[in-house]
Amino acid sequence: QHKLVVDYSTGMRKKIGLAAALLHNPEVLFLDEPFEGVDPVSAQTIRGVLERYTRSGATVVFSSHVMELVESLCDWVAVMAAGRITARGTLAQVRGDAPSLQSAFLELVGAGGRDDGDSLDWLGGSR
Repeated sequence: QHKLVVDYSTGMRKKIGLAAALLHNPEVLFLDEPFEGVDPVSAQTIRGVLERYTRSGATVVFSSHVMELVESLCDWVAVMAAGRITARGTLAQVRGDAPSLQSAFLELVGAGGRDDGDSLDWLGGSR
């Protein structure tokens, strides 16, 4: 009763934010990294809520850097690099011939084949 939302853990704040976003039952829900900084139990709860929500006919759009999560939850994806969409479509369309969405993502953002850590050119400069 006397606790501010800001005083809760990251996971609890994510769940509170999701509850607030769902209050008005929007047709489309936009979430920014809904699973970031969330413990496994909270992640499972959030995942269940989002799956039930989409089964009801709503659309959930969320951003994530975790491609395994995207592959397990999404049926349509868009890849953004430098503020532009570089690919969009079903998981199979975006993945193409790549062995995984992670591999496809790395190629699409220009970081494919850079596993030595020496070149950070793909990060862009602040020149």
